[in-house]
Amino acid sequence: MAISTHILSGCGNSEPAANQPKTEATAVADGYDDNFVVEAQSFADLQLLRYQVPGFNSLTAQQKKLAYYLYEAALCGRDILYDQKSKDGIMLRKTIEAMYSTYNGDKNSEDWKKLETYFGRVWFSNGNYHHYSNEKFVPECSWEFFSTVLKASDASRLPMDAGETPDAFLARIKPTVYDAKYKPKLVDLRPNVDNIVGSANNFYEGVTQKEVEAFYATFDTAANAPSWGLNSKVVKENGKLVEKVWKSGGMYGAAIDKIIYWLQKAVTVAEDAEQKKALELLVKYYQTGDLKTFDDYSIAWVQNTASRLDAVNGFIEVYMDAIGKKASYESTVSLKDMEETKRIEAIAKEAQWFEDNSPIMKEHKKEKVKGITAKAITVIVESGDASPSTPIGINLPNAEWIRAEHGSKSVSLTNIIHSYNVASAKGGLAAEFAVNDTVLQRLKKYGSLASDLHTDMHECIGHASGKLNPGVATTDVTLKNYASCLEEARADLVGLYYIYDQKLVDLGVMPSLEVGMAGYDNYMMNGLMTQLTRLKPGEQLEEAHMRNRALVARWAYEKGKKDNVVAMITRDGKTYVQVNDYGKLRQLFGELLKEIQRIKSEGDYNGGKNLVENYGVKVDAKLHKEILARFAPLGIKPYRGFIQPKLVPVMNGEEITDVKIEYPDNFFAQMLEYGKNYAFLPVKN
Repeated sequence: MAISTHILSGCGNSEPAANQPKTEATAVADGYDDNFVVEAQSFADLQLLRYQVPGFNSLTAQQKKLAYYLYEAALCGRDILYDQKSKDGIMLRKTIEAMYSTYNGDKNSEDWKKLETYFGRVWFSNGNYHHYSNEKFVPECSWEFFSTVLKASDASRLPMDAGETPDAFLARIKPTVYDAKYKPKLVDLRPNVDNIVGSANNFYEGVTQKEVEAFYATFDTAANAPSWGLNSKVVKENGKLVEKVWKSGGMYGAAIDKIIYWLQKAVTVAEDAEQKKALELLVKYYQTGDLKTFDDYSIAWVQNTASRLDAVNGFIEVYMDAIGKKASYESTVSLKDMEETKRIEAIAKEAQWFEDNSPIMKEHKKEKVKGITAKAITVIVESGDASPSTPIGINLPNAEWIRAEHGSKSVSLTNIIHSYNVASAKGGLAAEFAVNDTVLQRLKKYGSLASDLHTDMHECIGHASGKLNPGVATTDVTLKNYASCLEEARADLVGLYYIYDQKLVDLGVMPSLEVGMAGYDNYMMNGLMTQLTRLKPGEQLEEAHMRNRALVARWAYEKGKKDNVVAMITRDGKTYVQVNDYGKLRQLFGELLKEIQRIKSEGDYNGGKNLVENYGVKVDAKLHKEILARFAPLGIKPYRGFIQPKLVPVMNGEEITDVKIEYPDNFFAQMLEYGKNYAFLPVKN
């Protein structure tokens, strides 16, 4: 599972809180250049940032080679995500690449600026569905202007069918580009509808949700069964459902063969035998598409703990599938942050204590928590569904039985967090929404540490905790379209419960319980109010992480009303969130954690549905309007993402003698470069 980013974090499952000056918790680590410019371009609701990779230059020549090979493997899968998001995704991207790079008309007009913003949004979202809300977006310029630009662009670069004219091409693509009602939602999570038919993603074609569920119901569901369906598209052929597997020689084979090529090179320079074994199994998985091999790889990857360099590469997270079976492509290449790892390791070593002292029911606790490898990492490059919008924490593998029997890896992305902190220090969100100066000063002093600790607890302890009852199927089967939201809420609640626990003070990872208070202030403010800055008027909550935060905060607020645990107060026409009793709020978090763990352990679909629909979806229109009005003057973009560093090999003939790292500052130029160098799939797959 990955922790998403958002403005003014809910204690750690996100971008760190705004207005954070450099304190002991947020101090610049060795290797960072204080003069490095983090902010780059901004457009629409998006801010592009840059991140440094401290420690890269001190790697050995062999490690740099390994990093470069993994970097190339990561980027070679980029096409896959575009096609997974939409059958028209690669076509649309190639179209805008041609228009942006070959149109020679007036690029100072308002219409061009609007079209350029659309191009940027498509690149940022890896398609024309908002990367967070999943809603389709269309250009703000007219169709006539779009058509004029396309016709004035190099026709040889346009992804037209053989013999197709530009006019015919325009007529064919108009619904994809301009009709907001044509395939309007990437992921449709509404209750009581066919979530597969309603979703625009390219995981299924010509099939219904009932058909898909019946199809997978015939698969082996033993406790250690593979995650069936993870790496395939389901279609109907001759009246029967079949899987088009994503593998060499199968769907996406051209891109996967490139990934395999670079992974095989990485095998030759692996740091140790364990890493070599894991990489070889990953290659075998891509070659065969065998999900049992993927499980073998995942186990080997978990057991590879000594290597400095690491990579996630594959079909990982299922947020993009409404029923939680199909995984989107992503990759993160990293090196271990030795100093920051000390904090997260201290937490991981106490995993059994946290499990034993959890407020969940005894029968839902793990008798023995298997090894959790916890570390802080410095990201080298991200690709696919991890870029440009990135998580700040990752816990893998996702398979429950592998977690239970073999453990998991939990990581915090420290250089990503560092860039967020630098950028957030210039904002004014906390000053506008904090209920009083005491809360504001506490956020300034401890907000980043609370965020870091919540991330650590969410990933390291939260996702690794609890167990299913005997005979209960995995959550994609039992909780369906609510599985992702409930799992994120469960992990969030573990983090919230423990960041206000003396145990973390005793471990030496935080100075006092005041850190937990900062975390509670932040989470409740965000879940009840400030995350709504990401929505347009009239919208409801759709994205799993936003639903999770609203569910947790609203449930705690409502259940604590009789004791005035949390209050919504109005002062000078402005609404604020005020925590009145931090101890009782912790108890409420514990009660909700117990209930959500019960829902997961028992596979209680209706219980999960009621929680999400009653607390995690609806938006108070009047409060939303107020928040948007207060947010607008701050000049802060509600979403942030990253331009990726670039690795450049130094060659001596055919031999790599060194690898240099560069930090591009133009997002549009990087997207064109990626489109030129990593376009391996046809328009139709």
